[in-house]
Amino acid sequence: MAERAMILVVSYPEEEHTDAVCAELAQAGREVVRINLADFPSRAGVAATWRNGRAPSFRLELEQGSVDISDTRAVWWRRVRSFEPDARIAGADRRHFAVSETTQAVYGMLDALRCPWINPRQADDAAHHKPYQWSLAQAAGLHVPRTLVTSQPSVARDFIADMGERRVVFKAFLASIEDWRETRLVEAEDVARLDLVRLAPVIFQEYIAGVDLRITIIGNQLFAAEIDARHSSYPIDMRMVIDEGRIRAVELPDHVSRRLLDLQRRLGLVYGAVDMRRSDDGEYHFLEVNPAGQWLFVEQRTGLPITRAHAKLLSTLADEAVT
Repeated sequence: MAERAMILVVSYPEEEHTDAVCAELAQAGREVVRINLADFPSRAGVAATWRNGRAPSFRLELEQGSVDISDTRAVWWRRVRSFEPDARIAGADRRHFAVSETTQAVYGMLDALRCPWINPRQADDAAHHKPYQWSLAQAAGLHVPRTLVTSQPSVARDFIADMGERRVVFKAFLASIEDWRETRLVEAEDVARLDLVRLAPVIFQEYIAGVDLRITIIGNQLFAAEIDARHSSYPIDMRMVIDEGRIRAVELPDHVSRRLLDLQRRLGLVYGAVDMRRSDDGEYHFLEVNPAGQWLFVEQRTGLPITRAHAKLLSTLADEAVT
Protein backbone atom coordinates (compact mmCIF):
# COMPACT_ATOMS: atom_id res chain seq x y z
CA MET A 1 0.00 0.00 0.00
CA ALA A 2 1.33 3.47 -0.90
CA GLU A 3 2.37 5.69 1.98
CA ARG A 4 0.03 8.56 2.79
CA ALA A 5 1.02 12.02 1.55
CA MET A 6 -0.54 14.04 4.35
CA ILE A 7 -0.38 17.84 4.18
CA LEU A 8 -0.38 19.78 7.45
CA VAL A 9 -1.78 23.33 7.30
CA VAL A 10 -0.97 25.66 10.20
CA SER A 11 -3.24 28.72 10.08
CA TYR A 12 -6.24 30.18 11.84
CA PRO A 13 -9.94 29.55 11.06
CA GLU A 14 -11.63 31.62 8.35
CA GLU A 15 -8.37 32.87 6.86
CA GLU A 16 -9.76 33.17 3.34
CA HIS A 17 -6.57 32.39 1.43
CA THR A 18 -6.00 29.26 3.51
CA ASP A 19 -9.64 28.31 2.99
CA ALA A 20 -9.27 28.67 -0.79
CA VAL A 21 -6.18 26.49 -1.03
CA CYS A 22 -7.62 23.86 1.33
CA ALA A 23 -10.77 23.70 -0.79
CA GLU A 24 -8.61 23.16 -3.88
CA LEU A 25 -6.70 20.40 -2.10
CA ALA A 26 -9.92 18.74 -0.93
CA GLN A 27 -11.30 18.80 -4.47
CA ALA A 28 -8.14 17.04 -5.61
CA GLY A 29 -8.67 14.35 -2.95
CA ARG A 30 -5.67 15.28 -0.84
CA GLU A 31 -5.42 14.41 2.85
CA VAL A 32 -5.18 17.68 4.75
CA VAL A 33 -4.96 18.30 8.51
CA ARG A 34 -5.44 21.91 9.56
CA ILE A 35 -4.48 23.21 12.99
CA ASN A 36 -4.80 26.55 14.75
CA LEU A 37 -1.99 27.26 17.23
CA ALA A 38 -4.38 29.34 19.35
CA ASP A 39 -6.17 26.10 20.24
CA PHE A 40 -3.11 24.98 22.22
CA PRO A 41 -2.93 24.17 25.08
CA SER A 42 -6.49 24.79 26.25
CA ARG A 43 -8.56 23.34 23.38
CA ALA A 44 -6.14 20.91 21.76
CA GLY A 45 -3.85 18.31 23.29
CA VAL A 46 -0.39 16.96 22.47
CA ALA A 47 1.15 13.55 23.11
CA ALA A 48 4.65 12.97 21.75
CA THR A 49 6.47 9.69 22.41
CA TRP A 50 9.94 8.33 21.70
CA ARG A 51 10.88 4.64 21.95
CA ASN A 52 14.14 2.98 20.97
CA GLY A 53 13.90 1.31 17.60
CA ARG A 54 10.77 3.20 16.60
CA ALA A 55 10.06 6.46 14.87
CA PRO A 56 8.72 9.24 17.13
CA SER A 57 4.97 9.68 17.39
CA PHE A 58 3.58 13.22 17.46
CA ARG A 59 -0.10 12.89 18.22
CA LEU A 60 -2.48 15.84 18.43
CA GLU A 61 -5.95 15.68 19.95
CA LEU A 62 -8.01 18.09 17.88
CA GLU A 63 -11.68 18.96 17.66
CA GLN A 64 -11.95 16.80 14.54
CA GLY A 65 -10.24 13.84 16.24
CA SER A 66 -6.83 12.40 16.98
CA VAL A 67 -4.06 12.61 14.37
CA ASP A 68 -0.39 11.66 14.31
CA ILE A 69 1.38 14.49 12.47
CA SER A 70 4.60 12.48 12.23
CA ASP A 71 3.02 11.21 8.98
CA THR A 72 3.17 14.73 7.52
CA ARG A 73 4.77 15.03 4.08
CA ALA A 74 4.41 18.81 3.54
CA VAL A 75 3.66 21.73 5.86
CA TRP A 76 2.01 25.01 4.94
CA TRP A 77 2.75 27.69 7.57
CA ARG A 78 0.54 30.73 7.05
CA ARG A 79 -0.56 33.60 9.33
CA VAL A 80 -0.48 31.76 12.63
CA ARG A 81 -1.87 33.06 15.90
CA SER A 82 -0.35 32.89 19.37
CA PHE A 83 -0.89 30.05 21.81
CA GLU A 84 -3.73 30.76 24.25
CA PRO A 85 -3.50 29.42 27.82
CA ASP A 86 -6.53 28.18 29.69
CA ALA A 87 -8.63 31.10 30.96
CA ARG A 88 -8.66 29.53 34.42
CA ILE A 89 -4.93 30.13 34.83
CA ALA A 90 -4.55 33.20 37.03
CA GLY A 91 -1.55 35.51 37.02
CA ALA A 92 0.60 36.76 34.16
CA ASP A 93 3.62 34.71 35.23
CA ARG A 94 1.69 31.43 35.24
CA ARG A 95 0.05 32.21 31.92
CA HIS A 96 3.44 33.02 30.43
CA PHE A 97 4.81 29.73 31.75
CA ALA A 98 1.96 27.78 30.16
CA VAL A 99 2.57 29.48 26.80
CA SER A 100 6.34 28.94 27.07
CA GLU A 101 5.94 25.23 27.77
CA THR A 102 3.42 24.88 24.94
CA THR A 103 5.80 26.66 22.57
CA GLN A 104 8.60 24.26 23.42
CA ALA A 105 6.39 21.20 22.90
CA VAL A 106 4.50 22.19 19.75
CA TYR A 107 7.31 24.00 17.93
CA GLY A 108 9.66 21.18 18.84
CA MET A 109 7.36 18.63 17.23
CA LEU A 110 6.79 20.78 14.15
CA ASP A 111 10.49 21.45 13.66
CA ALA A 112 11.19 17.71 13.93
CA LEU A 113 9.06 17.00 10.85
CA ARG A 114 11.43 16.04 8.05
CA CYS A 115 9.44 17.37 5.13
CA PRO A 116 9.22 20.48 2.92
CA TRP A 117 7.62 23.63 4.32
CA ILE A 118 5.92 26.63 2.70
CA ASN A 119 7.51 28.59 4.29
CA PRO A 120 10.09 27.16 6.70
CA ARG A 121 9.09 28.55 10.09
CA GLN A 122 12.37 30.23 11.02
CA ALA A 123 12.88 31.68 7.53
CA ASP A 124 9.31 32.99 7.51
CA ASP A 125 9.85 34.71 10.84
CA ALA A 126 13.15 36.31 9.81
CA ALA A 127 11.80 37.45 6.44
CA HIS A 128 9.11 39.56 8.13
CA HIS A 129 11.88 41.95 9.23
CA LYS A 130 12.13 44.68 6.62
CA PRO A 131 15.74 45.76 7.32
CA TYR A 132 16.76 42.15 6.67
CA GLN A 133 14.74 42.11 3.43
CA TRP A 134 16.20 45.34 2.11
CA SER A 135 19.75 44.21 2.79
CA LEU A 136 19.26 40.93 0.91
CA ALA A 137 17.27 42.66 -1.85
CA GLN A 138 20.22 44.95 -2.55
CA ALA A 139 22.56 41.95 -2.51
CA ALA A 140 20.29 40.30 -5.11
CA GLY A 141 20.62 43.34 -7.38
CA LEU A 142 17.19 44.85 -6.74
CA HIS A 143 16.79 48.62 -6.51
CA VAL A 144 15.66 49.71 -3.04
CA PRO A 145 14.44 53.32 -2.62
CA ARG A 146 16.59 55.46 -0.36
CA THR A 147 15.47 54.39 3.12
CA LEU A 148 16.08 55.39 6.72
CA VAL A 149 15.08 53.55 9.88
CA THR A 150 15.66 55.66 12.96
CA SER A 151 14.57 56.59 16.46
CA GLN A 152 16.65 59.78 16.38
CA PRO A 153 14.67 62.94 15.52
CA SER A 154 17.73 64.85 14.29
CA VAL A 155 18.64 62.08 11.84
CA ALA A 156 15.05 62.00 10.55
CA ARG A 157 15.06 65.80 10.07
CA ASP A 158 18.29 65.66 8.07
CA PHE A 159 16.95 62.85 5.85
CA ILE A 160 13.71 64.72 5.12
CA ALA A 161 15.52 67.99 4.47
CA ASP A 162 17.94 66.27 2.09
CA MET A 163 15.17 64.53 0.14
CA GLY A 164 12.98 67.60 -0.27
CA GLU A 165 9.36 68.53 0.44
CA ARG A 166 6.74 65.84 -0.26
CA ARG A 167 9.46 63.44 -1.42
CA VAL A 168 9.46 61.22 1.68
CA VAL A 169 6.92 58.75 3.06
CA PHE A 170 6.80 57.22 6.52
CA LYS A 171 5.30 53.89 7.48
CA ALA A 172 5.10 51.22 10.13
CA PHE A 173 7.04 47.97 10.14
CA LEU A 174 3.90 45.86 10.58
CA ALA A 175 0.33 46.79 9.66
CA SER A 176 -2.14 44.72 11.66
CA ILE A 177 -5.92 44.91 11.65
CA GLU A 178 -5.80 46.04 15.28
CA ASP A 179 -3.20 48.75 14.69
CA TRP A 180 -3.44 49.82 11.06
CA ARG A 181 -1.07 52.46 9.70
CA GLU A 182 -1.18 53.45 6.04
CA THR A 183 1.88 54.81 4.24
CA ARG A 184 1.83 58.63 4.38
CA LEU A 185 3.70 61.49 2.77
CA VAL A 186 5.69 63.56 5.26
CA GLU A 187 3.93 66.91 5.61
CA ALA A 188 4.86 70.07 7.56
CA GLU A 189 2.83 68.97 10.58
CA ASP A 190 4.73 65.65 10.63
CA VAL A 191 8.06 67.45 10.68
CA ALA A 192 6.80 69.44 13.67
CA ARG A 193 6.16 66.16 15.52
CA LEU A 194 9.46 64.45 14.76
CA ASP A 195 10.50 64.42 18.41
CA LEU A 196 8.03 61.54 18.79
CA VAL A 197 10.36 59.38 16.70
CA ARG A 198 12.43 58.80 19.83
CA LEU A 199 9.58 56.68 21.25
CA ALA A 200 9.94 53.95 18.58
CA PRO A 201 11.87 53.49 15.32
CA VAL A 202 10.14 54.75 12.18
CA ILE A 203 10.67 53.93 8.50
CA PHE A 204 11.28 56.95 6.27
CA GLN A 205 11.59 56.23 2.58
CA GLU A 206 12.03 58.06 -0.69
CA TYR A 207 8.63 58.44 -2.34
CA ILE A 208 8.54 56.85 -5.78
CA ALA A 209 5.68 58.03 -7.98
CA GLY A 210 4.46 55.38 -10.40
CA VAL A 211 2.51 52.15 -10.80
CA ASP A 212 2.40 49.47 -8.12
CA LEU A 213 3.17 45.82 -8.78
CA ARG A 214 2.12 42.84 -6.68
CA ILE A 215 4.18 39.80 -7.60
CA THR A 216 3.05 36.53 -6.02
CA ILE A 217 5.88 34.00 -5.99
CA ILE A 218 5.14 30.30 -5.50
CA GLY A 219 8.22 28.15 -5.87
CA ASN A 220 9.74 29.23 -9.18
CA GLN A 221 6.48 30.65 -10.55
CA LEU A 222 5.86 34.40 -10.62
CA PHE A 223 2.37 35.86 -11.00
CA ALA A 224 2.73 39.59 -11.62
CA ALA A 225 -0.07 42.15 -11.55
CA GLU A 226 0.03 45.88 -12.16
CA ILE A 227 -2.06 48.01 -9.81
CA ASP A 228 -2.48 51.51 -11.18
CA ALA A 229 -3.69 53.74 -8.37
CA ARG A 230 -2.15 56.94 -9.72
CA HIS A 231 -5.54 58.55 -10.37
CA SER A 232 -7.25 57.19 -7.26
CA SER A 233 -8.19 59.09 -4.11
CA TYR A 234 -4.99 57.90 -2.37
CA PRO A 235 -2.13 57.09 -4.77
CA ILE A 236 0.40 57.00 -1.92
CA ASP A 237 -0.69 53.54 -0.70
CA MET A 238 -2.56 51.25 -3.07
CA ARG A 239 -3.80 49.13 -0.15
CA MET A 240 -6.18 51.95 0.75
CA VAL A 241 -7.77 52.10 -2.72
CA ILE A 242 -7.72 48.55 -4.07
CA ASP A 243 -11.27 48.95 -5.38
CA GLU A 244 -10.32 52.13 -7.24
CA GLY A 245 -7.08 50.91 -8.81
CA ARG A 246 -6.92 49.29 -12.22
CA ILE A 247 -5.45 45.79 -11.93
CA ARG A 248 -4.13 43.71 -14.83
CA ALA A 249 -1.72 40.82 -15.28
CA VAL A 250 1.69 41.81 -16.64
CA GLU A 251 5.01 40.23 -17.58
CA LEU A 252 8.13 41.26 -15.69
CA PRO A 253 11.46 41.89 -17.37
CA ASP A 254 13.66 38.80 -17.13
CA HIS A 255 16.28 40.54 -15.01
CA VAL A 256 13.65 41.56 -12.43
CA SER A 257 12.23 38.01 -12.26
CA ARG A 258 15.69 36.51 -11.81
CA ARG A 259 16.57 38.92 -9.02
CA LEU A 260 13.29 38.30 -7.20
CA LEU A 261 13.83 34.53 -7.30
CA ASP A 262 17.38 35.10 -6.06
CA LEU A 263 15.98 37.14 -3.16
CA GLN A 264 13.55 34.35 -2.29
CA ARG A 265 16.44 31.87 -2.17
CA ARG A 266 18.48 34.20 0.03
CA LEU A 267 15.53 34.60 2.38
CA GLY A 268 14.81 30.87 2.37
CA LEU A 269 11.22 31.45 1.23
CA VAL A 270 9.08 29.30 -1.04
CA TYR A 271 6.15 31.73 -1.04
CA GLY A 272 6.17 35.51 -0.98
CA ALA A 273 3.97 38.43 -2.03
CA VAL A 274 6.29 41.15 -3.33
CA ASP A 275 5.38 44.82 -3.58
CA MET A 276 7.29 46.90 -6.11
CA ARG A 277 6.73 50.22 -7.79
CA ARG A 278 7.60 50.96 -11.40
CA SER A 279 8.48 54.61 -11.84
CA ASP A 280 7.63 56.60 -14.92
CA ASP A 281 11.17 56.15 -16.22
CA GLY A 282 10.71 52.36 -16.18
CA GLU A 283 12.83 51.59 -13.08
CA TYR A 284 11.58 48.78 -10.82
CA HIS A 285 11.84 49.63 -7.12
CA PHE A 286 11.60 46.90 -4.48
CA LEU A 287 9.46 47.88 -1.48
CA GLU A 288 8.95 44.66 0.48
CA VAL A 289 8.08 40.98 0.42
CA ASN A 290 5.36 39.64 2.68
CA PRO A 291 5.90 35.93 3.47
CA ALA A 292 2.17 35.64 4.22
CA GLY A 293 0.82 38.24 1.79
CA GLN A 294 -2.59 38.19 0.13
CA TRP A 295 -3.29 37.24 -3.46
CA LEU A 296 -7.05 36.70 -3.84
CA PHE A 297 -7.71 40.35 -4.75
CA VAL A 298 -5.28 39.90 -7.66
CA GLU A 299 -6.63 36.52 -8.70
CA GLN A 300 -10.24 37.72 -8.69
CA ARG A 301 -9.43 40.76 -10.85
CA THR A 302 -7.00 39.14 -13.29
CA GLY A 303 -7.83 35.44 -13.43
CA LEU A 304 -4.25 34.47 -12.58
CA PRO A 305 -4.40 30.86 -11.24
CA ILE A 306 -2.55 31.57 -8.00
CA THR A 307 -4.66 29.43 -5.64
CA ARG A 308 -4.38 26.43 -7.93
CA ALA A 309 -0.61 26.88 -8.23
CA HIS A 310 -0.28 27.00 -4.45
CA ALA A 311 -2.30 23.82 -3.98
CA LYS A 312 -0.40 22.09 -6.78
CA LEU A 313 2.98 22.91 -5.25
CA LEU A 314 1.89 21.60 -1.84
CA SER A 315 0.69 18.39 -3.48
CA THR A 316 3.89 18.02 -5.48
CA LEU A 317 6.08 18.55 -2.44
CA ALA A 318 4.06 16.01 -0.44
CA ASP A 319 4.24 13.38 -3.18
CA GLU A 320 7.98 13.91 -3.68
CA ALA A 321 8.54 13.52 0.07
CA VAL A 322 6.84 10.10 -0.06
CA THR A 323 8.88 8.84 -2.98
